[in-house]
Formats: sequence, structure tokens, C-alpha cells
Amino acid sequence: MKKFTGLFLALCIGGIANQSALAQEKETALVPLPSLDDFTKGENGWAFGLGGGIEYESAYEGSDEFGFEVDPAGAVQWRSGDNIFYFAGEALGWRGLRAENWLFEATVAFEEGREEGDSDDGYLDGLGDTEEGTEIVLQARRAFDADWRYWLDGRVITGDNGNIGIFGVGRRFGEQNDGTGSELALVAVYHDSERANRDFGITASQAAASGLDETYLDSGLRSFGLHYNYRQYLNENWLIYVEGLYERYSSDVEESPIVRNNYEAELGVGFIYIF
Repeated sequence: MKKFTGLFLALCIGGIANQSALAQEKETALVPLPSLDDFTKGENGWAFGLGGGIEYESAYEGSDEFGFEVDPAGAVQWRSGDNIFYFAGEALGWRGLRAENWLFEATVAFEEGREEGDSDDGYLDGLGDTEEGTEIVLQARRAFDADWRYWLDGRVITGDNGNIGIFGVGRRFGEQNDGTGSELALVAVYHDSERANRDFGITASQAAASGLDETYLDSGLRSFGLHYNYRQYLNENWLIYVEGLYERYSSDVEESPIVRNNYEAELGVGFIYIF
């Protein structure tokens, strides 16, 4: 769901867009946060966005291998007043604005597992593939004012492979109300023991097959870090986005033999065409 390089790139792109005067003010988005796609342009009814991007990211959680990956982007959305229903890739959800400064969201999504082949250097050999699964995401955001300049966020992810809690505080930059501009959030991520061991634990059979030490993790702090989002209209239909993530693992997670790097990082750039 992932750097300072992104900040520099976004500033450069933003300068070009402003100089060309192509980034015109759009209608008011449901909430003016760049981290939430809103293709409706303030109008009720259907909205469509289709595009793609390229990401440079960790090969798997805990990996010290990095690579490029091409990912689709966009969504089908239907807006009715302060509610948006959407289908985006492998996620089906709803988000609604209440009392100007409360945003609620519920999503059913498909969560991919980890495969042994995700490590080109063979660091996952003998661990087998982790199971895919369905998860439910429940989220609430509370803005300090109607402009959503500062906000608090709480999210619970529960599903077939355990539970995760994400808590953050964010700052929105720019004066636009159309969902463009940039946004920076500080987050803390917690996991229960089921999710922790699914991602970083090693069972007795896995230890025998891989040669790694058997490992069991308790529930607790998973990571803390920074999330960055940038959105900018290039013209009436084209939208560019930049997303960056840096998360530093807790000491408990770092002790897992699966973890070869004490952080997870991701930087992505892409374009979306809004019909």
C-alpha cells in the first residue's frame, strides 16, 4: 500500500506544470488529499481513470534487492454527493465525507503473497510461497480544519493472513481543492503475531528446508516511516503522480533471518488519463 528523490522530482514537475499554465484549478474533490484518487471533478455520476506507472521498490518485505516494476493505475468511480464508490484493480470500496472533517473508508481487496522466486539471489529458497488472501480495510481520517491542511489517520487491515494497524499524521501542501499538490505523512505500523510470522517468521519445517534459524515473532510495532504523495494535472485529462515510501523496521522484525535490510522503500512515477 510504497523518498526524498520523489520530493525533488515533484518540485521539478510542479514548476514545469505551473510555468506552462496547464494545471488549471479543477472542481472540488471529495477531500483535497493527493493520496486519495478522485476522478469525479466534483460531479455526481460515473468517472473513469486509466493509466500506469513504473516503481522502483524492494523485491519483498525485508529484502536488500531492488528492481523496477510496471503497475496499472486508475479506477472506476461513482459519486453521489459526499460518497464515492470505486473499483480499482483488485479493490472494491467506498469512502464518504462526514461533517467536512471526517472521512471514512471501507475496502475489500485481494492481497498477494510472497513467492520463493521473488529473491533473485535465492534468499527465500526453502521457505515456500506465502498464501494469497482477501482482506478488509477500514479507515478513518480526521482533519483539523475544513481545508485538510493537517490530519490524523487510523486504519485496520484484517484478513486471511492476520491483522495490521496503521496510525499516521499528515500535512497537505498547496492551496488546491482538486486533490492535487503534495502530501507527507508520518506513520507507525503494528501487526499481530499471525501477520508478523506470515511475513517474517520461520517454522520448523521451513528452517529444515532453508537452513535458516526457526523464528517466531510476537505482535507489536512493525515499522515507522514516511509516505509521500504528489498529484498534478498536466491538462484537462492527464494527471501525473509521484509516490514515495520509506519504512524503518522495528528491532524485533530486524532480527528475523528473512530481513536482510532494516527498511522498506519504494518510489513510483506514473500517468493517468481521466475520461
